[in-house]
Amino acid sequence: MAHFCRDDDYDYLFKVVLIGDSGVGKTNLLSRFSKNEFNMECKSTIGVEFATRSIEVDDKIIKAQIWDTAGQERYRAITSAYYRGAVGALIVYDITRHVTFENVERWLKELRDHTDQNIVIMLVGNKADLRHLRAIQMDDAKLFAERENNFFMETSALESLNVENAFTELLTQIYHVVSKRALEVGSDPMVPSRGQTINVGGKDDSPAAVKKNEGCCS
Repeated sequence: MAHFCRDDDYDYLFKVVLIGDSGVGKTNLLSRFSKNEFNMECKSTIGVEFATRSIEVDDKIIKAQIWDTAGQERYRAITSAYYRGAVGALIVYDITRHVTFENVERWLKELRDHTDQNIVIMLVGNKADLRHLRAIQMDDAKLFAERENNFFMETSALESLNVENAFTELLTQIYHVVSKRALEVGSDPMVPSRGQTINVGGKDDSPAAVKKNEGCCS
């Protein structure tokens, strides 16, 4: 069970990335989750932005550092730095634009090329409020997510539908992954424990999950 809590007190910090085509609503999903705001005039993100929010899972306070970037091809040069250290991802498509769903497979491949195999992924069908314009059936998206071993949820940033549920479920599953590793590996330095920093992928030195006392990105 997850509960929301103050953002300035936490046990673990998890980096999560938002990916998907431009215009699918990534920035408004982030804004709705982090500030409970929605901007009807939201323009395409230029470069990278991030926001934070904390929840409580199993008596541990988990702080999410959620990164949002533009989906346009011209910003793809930031790929490596953007993905570095991520332990979770939301791949977002627009339920009214079939091409954004078709491109999920490419985003998924890019994500897996740049992150650790244990990254937790949720497929998110956004703009569920536009039911009359639906182009992708929920069952088709569910089948795709199951085949790729991803979690799945439809959301509406406008109506605040399932936004908190999607982020909370993702963060809870990430916590379960690292907790399971801790039980299986014990004192392995790749597993986050009190006062330790982990690097999930082993490819770089950026923190994917840290204790607050380690001071990363707080």
